[in-house]
Amino acid sequence: MEGVVKLSTVKRMPMKELLECKHPTAWIEFEKGLIDETQLAKKFFKDGRSFDLEGLKDCMRRGYSYIEGVEELLLALKQNNYEMHAFTNYPIWYKIIEEKLKLSTYLSWTFCSCIIGKRKPEHDFYTEVLRHLNVEPASCVFIDDRMRNTEAAIEAGIVSLQFRNADSLRQDLSNIGIDIPTDGSNRKGVLPSLTEER
Repeated sequence: MEGVVKLSTVKRMPMKELLECKHPTAWIEFEKGLIDETQLAKKFFKDGRSFDLEGLKDCMRRGYSYIEGVEELLLALKQNNYEMHAFTNYPIWYKIIEEKLKLSTYLSWTFCSCIIGKRKPEHDFYTEVLRHLNVEPASCVFIDDRMRNTEAAIEAGIVSLQFRNADSLRQDLSNIGIDIPTDGSNRKGVLPSLTEER
C-alpha cells in the first residue's frame, strides 16, 4: 500500500493512522487465504467503518513496478534455465500484480501465502516449499528484502540472500557460484523466491 488509503468518505488517512486503526489480524488472515475480500472489507478497520476496497486495490495496482534491473536479471536467469518460484506473503491480489507485470513470464506463483495458508517467516512455510520441490535445502537460494525472512530461510538450511538492488543481487549470486552468462549456456538451479517490497 502507498502512504494513504482512500476511505469511502473521500478522506485520506496517513499510513501511521491507518496502522493504528486497522484490525490487528485481518490482513494476515487475508494473506493466508483464511478470509476473502468481502470479509476483509467488513473487518479491515477495528471499528468496522467502511472504506473504498476498489480504491485500495487500485492503489496497489498503481504502486507496483519492476525495480530497476530486476526484470533483466529474471530474464537472464530464465534464459539460463534456472527454475524460479514466487515465495511470497500475498493475498489473492497477487493476480493484480501478475496482470500488470506478467511475472509468470519468468517464474511460477507456486508459493503464495493465500494458496499455501502459511506466511514467511513461519518455519513450516519454508519446509513446505522444500517438500513441494522435493529438493535439499542447500540446493535452493532464497532471496528476500526482509532480514527476518532471510534468517528464517537460513534456519531451514536454505542459502539466503538479502535483496538490496539488482546489481548487488547479481554480485551476491555470483559469490555463491551462480554466474549468469549471457551466452545462453544451459545451466539449471532452483530459486524459490522473488524479491518483493513488503
